Amino acid sequence: MKIQVGFLVSYDYEMLKNAIPLVYEDADTIFLAIDIHRKTWKGDNIYINNSFFDWLNKFDIAKKIVLYKDDFSNPKLTTMQCEVRERKMLAEKMGLGNWIIQLDADEYFINFKKFVHFLKSKNHLLKHPSKNKVQISPFHVSLYKKIDKGYLYVNEATKTVVATNYPDYKVGRKTGGRVIYTNSLILHECLSRTRKDLVTKLKNWGHNADIDFEGFIKKWDSVNENNYTSMQNFFFLEPEKWKNLDFIKGSNFSELFENFKNQKENNLYKSDFFIFKKNVGQFIKYLFK
Repeated sequence: MKIQVGFLVSYDYEMLKNAIPLVYEDADTIFLAIDIHRKTWKGDNIYINNSFFDWLNKFDIAKKIVLYKDDFSNPKLTTMQCEVRERKMLAEKMGLGNWIIQLDADEYFINFKKFVHFLKSKNHLLKHPSKNKVQISPFHVSLYKKIDKGYLYVNEATKTVVATNYPDYKVGRKTGGRVIYTNSLILHECLSRTRKDLVTKLKNWGHNADIDFEGFIKKWDSVNENNYTSMQNFFFLEPEKWKNLDFIKGSNFSELFENFKNQKENNLYKSDFFIFKKNVGQFIKYLFK
């Protein structure tokens, strides 16, 4: 029973230099899925500098990192269908009977050791995964925009799904199994990119057909340190899900990450009662399924 971590490598591959070190120590294996033709799900070209692979070789002192190269782009499928297909292919390489954790390059675990400890407390669910399908849900803290003195971020943590014992993905990383919530946080550099990089993401990711691109980018362009408190509803799919933004200092990732852990982390955890209530609700929902 292993802790298997997988990342999808694409146009934002440089962010993996921040994400991989945060999970390296407590992962058994880290799989990097790379399209063999260097294509996005939409079919656009990806360029990955050889210096990235040089960095991997130097960083991977315990030889935990596996490069998985395959054809993940299919013009007959939508971007979301391509995403689900790639995630399933990657999960097969990672191996059923283990905890399958799939992350994006822009997802940074605040305390991965704590999350792994929680997973290992549920190892009994790995014995017959097809009969006990679960998906494990920590919480995202989403970075919205880099501004002069720091970052704007969504000031309420929102649920996400990153791990499962049975990777029968339906939409993104969602499997349809019972959700088990855990009070872990992931700092998500979702939208806080240069405008050029953000447009690349919005045009090529799995949600590209679902968003109002023009409306979203107009709001993203307009928000700044002077007006963010007077604006609301920032989510790219259902705007009201990200109601308000807050600000944190940080001139670079290391400074941001440390400031966040020291200043903001405790304010964003859910209450024990909230986690208990959500898990009881999920248990009852799936009790007779």
